[in-house]
Amino acid sequence: MTASSNVRSDGTAAGRDADDAGFRHELLARVRFVDLLVLAAVPAVLGAVFSLPESTRRSLAFAYTDPTVRTAFTAHYVHLDVDHLAGNVAGYGVLAGVGYALAVLAGYRRFFMAALATFLAAFPVILSALNLAVPRNAIGFGFSGINMALAGLLPLLLGVYARERFFPEASLRALPAAFFLLVGWMALLALPVSEGSLDGPGLAGLATAIAGLLLGLLYASSAGIRIRQALRDTVRVAVSNTGYGDLFAVGVALAVGYPTVGFPGDPTGTGSVVNLYVHLLGFCLAFIGPFALLAAGAFEE
Repeated sequence: MTASSNVRSDGTAAGRDADDAGFRHELLARVRFVDLLVLAAVPAVLGAVFSLPESTRRSLAFAYTDPTVRTAFTAHYVHLDVDHLAGNVAGYGVLAGVGYALAVLAGYRRFFMAALATFLAAFPVILSALNLAVPRNAIGFGFSGINMALAGLLPLLLGVYARERFFPEASLRALPAAFFLLVGWMALLALPVSEGSLDGPGLAGLATAIAGLLLGLLYASSAGIRIRQALRDTVRVAVSNTGYGDLFAVGVALAVGYPTVGFPGDPTGTGSVVNLYVHLLGFCLAFIGPFALLAAGAFEE
């Protein structure tokens, strides 16, 4: 579907209302009930696991000094306190909900559902196994690594949505530019500049952020993207397309904003530490693999 089918030229309140009604009608028409059941099953499972006795939940967590395949999988569905559970369920709801809406309206429902199934079934074991590269005497648990995988998928969904709805001539091969920019942003969040100095982690975060920015800009330039023109066009279509543009704007805000949750400046908490390593792994793996499939045209519908 091209941009012309969604753009209203009159700018009237009646036109905007009609666009919004058309957006809601199309979204509801494309949503499948079975998909909603699958999406809702995740928080249901997380809640069911949380209802188990704490001793049982701890036995399902991933012990780095005594790893097993079983706990490598189950640990990602385990939470030990209600705040951790609530935060991850809320994050999942927003990421999965916005991602699914973008996917179905772009005609990439199969792509999203296949990615979600992979994240839920395979990523727990993969992320736990890769965590063994950082030895420690601790246990790992929580759904945040899978949430960051959904965050890594989001730029791809925004790309296919923008191409199908607004910019039919756009190439998906330019999407790694967004990846580099977001990784640099995460580095700056996770390793903020130290007060009064630029040594140690502060310098590493700033250097990685600058490298990500430069790589993103260079990649976009090599793909023939004019940054200023692209930004102006993106803002224009987001403002002029009620409903469709609003969803795109929400997706962009979520792609930029969610890393502030996954990469806090101070990862330490009461008796726990946020696993920034697994968050980065989840994001990167969720972008790289699906992007390769998109670039190869595996999910064209």
